[in-house]
Amino acid sequence: MVVFASIIMFTGFKFMHGPEPVLESTSLGMFRFFTVDSNIFMGIVSLLFLFGLYKYKENIPKWFYILKLMGTCGVMLTFLVVFLYLGPISKDGIISMLQNSNLFFHLFIPVFSFITFAFFEKTEKLLFKDTLYGLVPCFIYSIYYTINVLIHMEDGKVSPIYDWYWFVQNGIWMVFFVAPMILGISYLISLILWRLNKKKTL
Repeated sequence: MVVFASIIMFTGFKFMHGPEPVLESTSLGMFRFFTVDSNIFMGIVSLLFLFGLYKYKENIPKWFYILKLMGTCGVMLTFLVVFLYLGPISKDGIISMLQNSNLFFHLFIPVFSFITFAFFEKTEKLLFKDTLYGLVPCFIYSIYYTINVLIHMEDGKVSPIYDWYWFVQNGIWMVFFVAPMILGISYLISLILWRLNKKKTL
């Protein structure tokens, strides 16, 4: 799904004819979105996990699970931000966020990733302290996004062209509110995934 969605966004191919799609871009411009980055990372991690299953059978090393936790946290953050924030504030609502490639990036891949990790890849190897790894994708992207809005600020404002998630349209000070909030949500996702993934012992 990641390969298919990436190709159709990169090429600009459209197989759906609904409202004007939101947060889509073609060519290399698509990589500025956390949605795309997190989904591609999830795809790579899934491929590595498949390799781990083939090579190690039931004894997959812990770092495979850590990567899977990180990837699943990333796409679930995308899912929640889309459905709880971006969809409601978009002109045409949530349907505009589920057009073409984003149908996979915003819905199918996050949902399947969550189900797979939470219910079919249970392990005792992940410890409570490992939940911090779930913050890594969001933390790295937040640095990039913050720098991006700061260098494009003019007269205390940032154009939506550079603030594509509309996080600081009410003022650059919103960075100090939004960044901790998103990181907090990301960590909460990591905690929930860790708890659901934890294999129960008798």
